[in-house]
Amino acid sequence: MMNYRMDGKKMFAVFNYLFLIVLGLICVAPLLNTLAISLSSASAVAMGDVLFFPSNFSLDAYAFIATRSEFLTALNVSVVRVIVGSILQMLVTFISAYPLSRENRDFSMRTVYVWFFMFTILFSGGIVPLYMQVKTLGMLDSMMALVLPTSLAVFNIVLMINFFRILPRELDESFRIDGAGHWTLLWRLYFPLSLPAFATILLLAMVGHWNSWFDGMLFMNQTENYPIATYLRSIIVSFDFSNVRSEDAALLASISPRTTKSAQIILATLPILCVYPFLQRYFVTGLVLGSVKG
Repeated sequence: MMNYRMDGKKMFAVFNYLFLIVLGLICVAPLLNTLAISLSSASAVAMGDVLFFPSNFSLDAYAFIATRSEFLTALNVSVVRVIVGSILQMLVTFISAYPLSRENRDFSMRTVYVWFFMFTILFSGGIVPLYMQVKTLGMLDSMMALVLPTSLAVFNIVLMINFFRILPRELDESFRIDGAGHWTLLWRLYFPLSLPAFATILLLAMVGHWNSWFDGMLFMNQTENYPIATYLRSIIVSFDFSNVRSEDAALLASISPRTTKSAQIILATLPILCVYPFLQRYFVTGLVLGSVKG
């Protein structure tokens, strides 16, 4: 009986590994195909010779992108957005989660505010009121339109509240006995102990800001203010070679819209792929710890 159970566990483990490997390959395949297209010549792509490996290796698409100021400008807008938006969202999350994680005897209105925040998850005003609010505040075509409306992420606040509430209350009481105030408790006690949750929320904020394209299309009237995701969406829907400079026209013979789009997608994806592995080890830990206690 014991051998039968061990064989069943081994079979399940083998099947589980094979299933995850196949699933991983399915997820990676589109990225490999896009990378191969970006590194191939236009003729090879047009003939359908490119699958997962480049054909007639060429860097002309990347050379062409380097000459396009629109891509570099959009990339710069996204980098600034990720930095400013992530910092702002983390500050708002910590400052909001700390009082909402206290006991009712410390903050009598805690339950009311928690339900107020939860209500916004279930119901929202919609796109039109949001656009009118951003326009009324004069934030159209500005960085504030991209970072301010998303600075209060209720889901992240809930994760941080639950994480704060599983921390030992004895540490809190010992700090308060020594005369520590709330700001000292937040930054000297709760912040160092919440690094896994902090990394989790930081990763969610960075990926969210980097991949967000709809708000850029909604709030930006000038294309030079587009973040990279909105810019990529615009070129994928309609890429126009008519505004190419005459000195770059020689590159047009060796590139195509597919190679150019693929190269820009790879370049736009590369920064977040470089950051993700360093925060991934905190992601599962922070997400689980933040969901243990309600």
